[in-house]
Amino acid sequence: MNAYPSRRASLMLAAFCCACPAARAAVLDDGKGSLELRNFYFDRDFHGDTASQSRRGEWAQGFMLKWQSGFSEGPVGFGLDAVGMLGVKLDSSPERSGTGLLPRGSDKRATDEYAKAVATFKAKGSQSELQVGGLSPQLPLLASNYSRLFPQWFRGAQLQSRELAGLTFTWLRVDATTLRDSTDFEALTAMAQQGAYAASVTTDRLYYAGADYQPLNNLTVSLHASVLQDLFRRDFAGFKYRLALGLGEAFTEWRWFNAREQGKALLGQVDNRTLSTNFGYSLGGHTVSGGYQKVSGDTAYAYVGGTDTYLFSEQQVSTFALQNERAWMLRYDYNFAALGLPGLIFNVRYVKGDQVDPQHVATVKGRALAARGGVGEEWERTTDLGYVVQSGVFRNVSLRWRNASMRSNFADGADENRVIVGYTLNF
Repeated sequence: MNAYPSRRASLMLAAFCCACPAARAAVLDDGKGSLELRNFYFDRDFHGDTASQSRRGEWAQGFMLKWQSGFSEGPVGFGLDAVGMLGVKLDSSPERSGTGLLPRGSDKRATDEYAKAVATFKAKGSQSELQVGGLSPQLPLLASNYSRLFPQWFRGAQLQSRELAGLTFTWLRVDATTLRDSTDFEALTAMAQQGAYAASVTTDRLYYAGADYQPLNNLTVSLHASVLQDLFRRDFAGFKYRLALGLGEAFTEWRWFNAREQGKALLGQVDNRTLSTNFGYSLGGHTVSGGYQKVSGDTAYAYVGGTDTYLFSEQQVSTFALQNERAWMLRYDYNFAALGLPGLIFNVRYVKGDQVDPQHVATVKGRALAARGGVGEEWERTTDLGYVVQSGVFRNVSLRWRNASMRSNFADGADENRVIVGYTLNF
């Protein structure tokens, strides 16, 4: 598997540390490591006569070893981060594979185990940091997916600068990605979005620039832009605000996206504008929030293959971001620390989508609905219960159960359960 930094860059850093004891002390002695264990059970039961697979269900164990070095001394400090990952199959079958936990071959059999590693060379000067190699960004237009055993990784370079008070500037260029259940870096593409875009069309360049400005502690405004070369360009504008109100706190966030074809337009037409909003109020252990989302333009919401959408509507099964779709979101969170039970949290979410144009949905049910002149509708309810053990032998062990039900008149419905047990050992 190819990963940055190159072997030469790694050897250069090692030689530098050996030649300079002070640098070695800073890079190694100031470093920190962790071993993350993640035991993951996934089960999705599909509903509908047109489903190509009645069920996807697998169980796997993940091990992720991380090392983050310190920086060498001097005006510009250098360092090296590394991550090694091992996934082990505990249960699977060809009839139930494809959950995203484990790679599978053409015979649909999941591998018994798989491993991958990434390394990142870094340099820091003043309030700016450059990273070259394996990247796992969480940005509005490039949000790495970490909903299975391991994060999605990208190969490239990222510069983040905070030289000006309250302003964070981010520049990024990537040329490949390794998906959450893959071991190899591969070309970049777009998410298919129920057939709206051709997932087989690829490119080897994504360029990204963004600025986040925080004039007040409770206010952030953002402007970001990205180009997935010869596929599409996307722009993002965001606004976040929090305000003490009564005994609690009110908050709101607005996210606006604009996408259009770029360069050779290999995907064909891309014409999308999406507004995603969230409003809420927190009091004690309670948080109630909800929002409105609208997809406009001639195509579905466009985003990079394998990533999260960065939309408030995204659930476990559906993203609610098809052409012309309108969605309403409602969410309730409770932190049981308010009742003297720290570590226990609960939330329930409900999203209702409608006004979907089935002409742009490449499913059997979608085509049938379009032939009848109908309008697409869907809904999903998700509950999430999590607990982190606070003391004793199992201190810091986390347990999480996620349950979802989704129904649609243009796609197959599904009921889903995820059970995740995790533990991180720091050293």
